[in-house]
Amino acid sequence: MNRSWILWLAGLALLAATDYQSEIAAWRRAREANLKAEGGWLSLAGLFWLNEGANSFGTDPANRIALGDGPARAGVFELHDGKVTVLQDGRTRELKPDSADAVTAGRLSLFVIQRGGKYGIRLKDPESQARRKFHGLSYWAAREEYRVTARFTPAPREIPITNVLGQTEPMKCPGYVTFRLVGRQLRLYPVLEEPQAKELFFIFRDRTSGKETYGAARFLDSELPREGQVVLDFNRAYNPPCAFTPYATCPLPPLENRLPVRIEAGEKKYGH
Repeated sequence: MNRSWILWLAGLALLAATDYQSEIAAWRRAREANLKAEGGWLSLAGLFWLNEGANSFGTDPANRIALGDGPARAGVFELHDGKVTVLQDGRTRELKPDSADAVTAGRLSLFVIQRGGKYGIRLKDPESQARRKFHGLSYWAAREEYRVTARFTPAPREIPITNVLGQTEPMKCPGYVTFRLVGRQLRLYPVLEEPQAKELFFIFRDRTSGKETYGAARFLDSELPREGQVVLDFNRAYNPPCAFTPYATCPLPPLENRLPVRIEAGEKKYGH
């Protein structure tokens, strides 16, 4: 192989590496922008569980749900047999849990969530302390060896996923992936966040958890399998919302997804 050919191949390799680094850098900028957005996870500033019946809300401390902005008596959430409605300004409407249905009070936005048999109100505040004091994310340097092609084995079933509230619910798992990383053969089980999900969602721990990375878990998304393969890019592993706010209800990894190795890639512990 002559010298010019070697230099040409080296140039191609350098270009590919530069393109990959640029791709990861762009993904990380978008990740931080979404987190900091007015309605992003950093704006989460409260979580109130509803009682059966009437739940008044507003800035008056006598309300069942006391707010930091808006009218003294902003309205009433009604919970009856798993159905949530809001009475506000003389009008009643139903609110779908875990949807974009929002109730506003001053600068605040309120949404209904359902976790197991519990219904709650999630509060978002664009002036939340977490959003105002956010000081950026930190990562390991992106390395291409942490981008691996895994073999996907179809094995549809439901696996129990427990959240930080201690509630356990089954989630659909379409199969598992096997791959080799840091000298070990490893396996992970993804779940589908909704029936028509367009991505696989991985909740995992590794031996950096609780040290360099967030203790509970990290998340990783991938495209759906193609020809029996899935690309896992651990340089895109990221913290769950619970790493930034006490008002999130994050899922925890199943036992099968606790890896016996250090994954020194992706997002580090917030504030580390």
